[in-house]
Amino acid sequence: MAALTGTTVLDLSRVLAGPWCCMMLADLGADVIKLESFDGDDTRGLGPPFLDGMSAYFACCNRNKRSLAIDLRAPAARPLLEALVRKADVVVENFRTGAADALGVGYDALAAINPRLVYCSISGYGRDGPDATRPGYDFVIQAEAGLMAITGPADGEPTKVGVAVADLATGQNAATAVLAALLQRERTGVGQRIDVSLFDTQLAWLANVGSSALFTGAPTLRRGNAHASIVPYEAFRASDEAFVLAVASEKLWALACDAMGRADLAADPRYASNAARVQNREALCAELAAQFATRTAAHWLALFDAAGVPAGPINSVGQALAHPVAQARGMRIEIDGIPMVGSPLNLSASPPRLDRAPPRLGQHSDEIAGECGLDAAALRAAGAMR
Repeated sequence: MAALTGTTVLDLSRVLAGPWCCMMLADLGADVIKLESFDGDDTRGLGPPFLDGMSAYFACCNRNKRSLAIDLRAPAARPLLEALVRKADVVVENFRTGAADALGVGYDALAAINPRLVYCSISGYGRDGPDATRPGYDFVIQAEAGLMAITGPADGEPTKVGVAVADLATGQNAATAVLAALLQRERTGVGQRIDVSLFDTQLAWLANVGSSALFTGAPTLRRGNAHASIVPYEAFRASDEAFVLAVASEKLWALACDAMGRADLAADPRYASNAARVQNREALCAELAAQFATRTAAHWLALFDAAGVPAGPINSVGQALAHPVAQARGMRIEIDGIPMVGSPLNLSASPPRLDRAPPRLGQHSDEIAGECGLDAAALRAAGAMR
């Protein structure tokens, strides 16, 4: 039995943050019913690539769900919606602020039907505040919440991260909040509303960089693959290709110097502590770059691996997916012919379930209507469902 078996989640969200949250809950065993418009989630059309009509984008965040194609504006859809709400534990939505209320699926309306409901709203800038009505898109949030300012070459343009990290992190925060609210409901018997935003999440995910800005008030700088507070902690080029080296403690610095046969660096007062190495970054990294350029990346990686010093190749996405660790950890899966990246959640007594492929639009409409005691044909004839 999975951890959330017996929990029902209504996924009224689309694109990435909300669907990602709901897929995590589905992987943990929840019955996630994805309520889609007749046009479907936007990501169904985002491609190529497609596989048998399904986009890779949609597949990445919608496994283990059932799809109900419903027109929330149709009066005939209301009995079906209310039946679902009465049996639901969680609702996740990411409509523009005010849109859920206009559709009759806002928190107040649904909590009146089911006071135990945990209702999670995901938005760009929060459900209150000066930008509550602005649409939220990951790219804009990466720019506006400070991430692009610290990403990219030191002498280049600000750069977004290669995947939608603000969306994904917000989805994970939403899932965490939902689980906490479900736990509290066990004590109180009532649900609550959750308000999670991309902006808040990305600002919090500035982590040590944000903290440093608060400590000093100084502008933050882009450092490419280097680290603002740790040296050496960056990419270096060997004679054939680049690799990364992460020396994040004094013990690791001693081990690295020993592995490289550089007792002189270990004894140099300019490099005696991390703070000193940060102060003398350019001189030290020039020394290391010159040495690394004399041998292949494979040589240095083997040497550091033997010494217990963190270092690794810069893999392509394909190489990462084919990595022995990915294979051993079950991170590459296939369900009904749809290849996917697996779940990173490993629970010994209640492992994730990975048994339902991302659904076709409306694939489970009849099934879900029947479970609610309603006539699917009549709902379809009334324009409420497809």
